[in-house]
Amino acid sequence: MKRRTLLKTMAALPAVTMAGQLWAAPAGQPRLLFVFMRGGYDATSLLVPISSQYYYQVRPNIAIPKADALPIDTDWGLHPALADSILPLFSAGQASFVPFAGTEDLSRSHFETQDSIELGQALNGSRDYRSGFLNRLAATLNTNRASAISFTDQLPLIMQGGLQVPNTALRNVAKPAIDARQASMIAAMYEGTALAQPVRDGFTVRADVMKEMIGEMDAANRNAISAKGFELEARRIARLMKERYNIGFVDVGGWDTHVGQGNSTGYLANRLAELGKGLAGFAQEMGPEWKDTVVVVVSEFGRTFRENGNRGTDHGHGSVYWVLGGGINGGKVHGEQVRLEQPTLFQNRDYPVLNEYRAMFGGLLTRMYGLNTGQVAAIFGTKGRDLGLV
Repeated sequence: MKRRTLLKTMAALPAVTMAGQLWAAPAGQPRLLFVFMRGGYDATSLLVPISSQYYYQVRPNIAIPKADALPIDTDWGLHPALADSILPLFSAGQASFVPFAGTEDLSRSHFETQDSIELGQALNGSRDYRSGFLNRLAATLNTNRASAISFTDQLPLIMQGGLQVPNTALRNVAKPAIDARQASMIAAMYEGTALAQPVRDGFTVRADVMKEMIGEMDAANRNAISAKGFELEARRIARLMKERYNIGFVDVGGWDTHVGQGNSTGYLANRLAELGKGLAGFAQEMGPEWKDTVVVVVSEFGRTFRENGNRGTDHGHGSVYWVLGGGINGGKVHGEQVRLEQPTLFQNRDYPVLNEYRAMFGGLLTRMYGLNTGQVAAIFGTKGRDLGLV
């Protein structure tokens, strides 16, 4: 193999490597999928404050009309784009929402706030930028052989840490960059070194994924499964998590709506529809395992409560988190809440954060995995707060 070819091949090495042997997801242990909406989505359009007249006053062009919103209680309505996907799950008690959720990070910077959430560490004092909270969770559960994976091109901060976690992107499946002969040559290069087993394991996982995807592509040629949108990826994730992994991460971009956001229809509505179909597809694909699965959907922050001059919204603070699963305490809006009027806005512009995310996740994971207070503190640096989500 020529040097240039070797370098290109090495760059394309799958990141799906992990120390030790591969194993299936432990029987009976809950599965957790963490979905990150990168870009800061407009949570006020997802969970519409239908009882707030102020909302309609300050959003003359982008408010979701009360007649279009799908009422889920006296104060809140769901965006109509989710009528066929998330609303049925909510009605079945398998979806819930936590408004006024988020981090205390006030930078309103995509990158800083995403990092803050993925680290899951206190903002004051020193922070370890090599330790994400899902990695710490997986390490805490590792005595029970927890297996985590990130369905991304590169390993995100939330999955970085002392435990080796594989990552692989499922958005585009095509001819592999490394064929079997090249994989064998590369594995041979590492024989006798500490990396020999991780490299072999990485190629094993990669081969398994490709085998699954090739079968799926054949089926898609007969119009069995749609070949576009997040739903296809979500169904792939479900199939892999059913068989092997019990902690997963995936991110979905495109939520930074400064211009032309739309209302009941338009850009944001289309994005929400796509995400909703994907999550509903994931639930369907999990089958009986859905009852032991929890999906958490977050974004780095919400948007300004008022619309801007470009019929969009700008970077905000508090957000609305989604929690879905076959066994959750769903069909409710959870957590501390406040009526959305001008005096209750944070800095006269944003959702306030009343349900701090580390405490919320600590309480949720305590209920899911039976963590003790010391384990929650080791993961999040704070004690958990049980919002009754599960």
